[in-house]
Amino acid sequence: MTVTPLALTRPASVTDAFLQRLVTRVPGSSGATWKLTEVYTGDVLVELPQSTPADIEQAFTTARAAQEKWAATPLKQRLEVFKRAHTLFVDNAPAVTDLIQVESGKNRRMAIEETCDPAMVMSHYLTRAAKLLAPAKRGGPVPFLTTSTEIRQPKGVVGIIAPWNFPFATGISDAVPALMAGNAVVLKPDNKTALSPLYGVELLEQAGLPKGLFQVVCGEGPDVGPTLIGQANYVMFTGSTATGRVIGEQAGRNLIGCCLELGGKNPMIVLEDADLDETVQGAIFGAFGNTGQICMHIERIYLPESRYEEFKNAYVAKTKALDVRAAYDFGPDMGSLVSVDHMGRVKSHVDDAVAKGATVLCGGKPRLDLGPAFFEPTILEGVTKDMLCGVTETFGPVVALHKYRTVDEAVALANDTEYGLNASVWGGDVAAARAVAARIESGNVNINDILATAYASKGTPSGGVKNSGVGARHGDQGLLKYTDVKNVAVLKKQVMGPRGGQTYEKYVEGMLSSLKLMRRLRIR
Repeated sequence: MTVTPLALTRPASVTDAFLQRLVTRVPGSSGATWKLTEVYTGDVLVELPQSTPADIEQAFTTARAAQEKWAATPLKQRLEVFKRAHTLFVDNAPAVTDLIQVESGKNRRMAIEETCDPAMVMSHYLTRAAKLLAPAKRGGPVPFLTTSTEIRQPKGVVGIIAPWNFPFATGISDAVPALMAGNAVVLKPDNKTALSPLYGVELLEQAGLPKGLFQVVCGEGPDVGPTLIGQANYVMFTGSTATGRVIGEQAGRNLIGCCLELGGKNPMIVLEDADLDETVQGAIFGAFGNTGQICMHIERIYLPESRYEEFKNAYVAKTKALDVRAAYDFGPDMGSLVSVDHMGRVKSHVDDAVAKGATVLCGGKPRLDLGPAFFEPTILEGVTKDMLCGVTETFGPVVALHKYRTVDEAVALANDTEYGLNASVWGGDVAAARAVAARIESGNVNINDILATAYASKGTPSGGVKNSGVGARHGDQGLLKYTDVKNVAVLKKQVMGPRGGQTYEKYVEGMLSSLKLMRRLRIR
């Protein structure tokens, strides 16, 4: 691993005045603040206000008032805001990248990719929203004499709880379809990574989004979450399965809908005919992209016995050659973990595995010489289900290698988890790889890729199965979930029931005959 000591200088765009301007958006009437730090150095960047329950209630009151006017705004005018926003988001990507790096510690390659996500979501729904939200006339029960029209209405105010690993992508991208549909949004980002979504809201308002429509509140989850969920008409959450259960329970009690993208323990299956160089490179990103802090990243790799040593040797060599360091340029292959606390969690998983018999093939240790939250890219062998990292999401740059004898065994091992968010299959014969993919219990499966092909396909829903979530983002349902359906039905002539002295028996006879006829003619 390359180590290059640096005298790190914060990006010029991230000025104290800029940061102060961003955090003034956050209500904090108690005066309590959170010290938001630069991850690479541990230096305090800015004091982030912490919102009280009263602050959150006021944010919803303001959002509801703005939402009434926004929902009454013609859809065409609402979409014009996002056409302008698309340009602003692309043009300001470098500045957003600076913020993402400063607050999260990820390398610049991952940060710039994150900035692209909201623009991609805007672009997709700009082509679909008008069709999805237009009234749709359906047939009624009696041909020609009845009609039914499906009308989509905004839910009201959507509460979004965004995670720290992709704060800009989730905080803004999840809000875009909700806003297009006519809703207001109250966002709670993680304290550690509130800056980039705050800047995203500023850019949206520069594009013409009405002030007050998109509110941001901050605080620790247990302090902020219950009030936010209690006020919301719908909740979008990305985070741990444990927290997702709590949110789902409260949403259920409140009789509101929710979409939950939760944890994963994602597998990668390498078939015998996979290209070695491409597969190894894919596994490098799969395990160490964003320092392993991706919901869809790979934590388990299953290799055929016939190619195990070949793959292992190439993978370890490439991992050891990674450039891991703190830098605000495109040089490093991997950056820091998000915090010292999270680094401690990752270390505890590795230490537990080693204590129970796992072998460290490379890495395995913190790198405090690089920064306070750096951890080496780590490959383990001999991981079993009695180890923390054998069953629990580590969410760091740690991956375990496993052998398999048959494809059936590989599929069974991949499915032997309570999670089902993402999976990856690599093979030269795409048809054979598709057959394996069809057997994997996961909301997303990528063939000859790790996650980007599935996640960047904005026209297709992306969500988890089993304990990895409920509902999905992207695709048509990624917008429609933020709407309620009103069914407006019209009866043009009174034909429901006996007419003109007809007995009920005769009416029923005619009704049953009509059902058969309509089925035969495929009318209904």
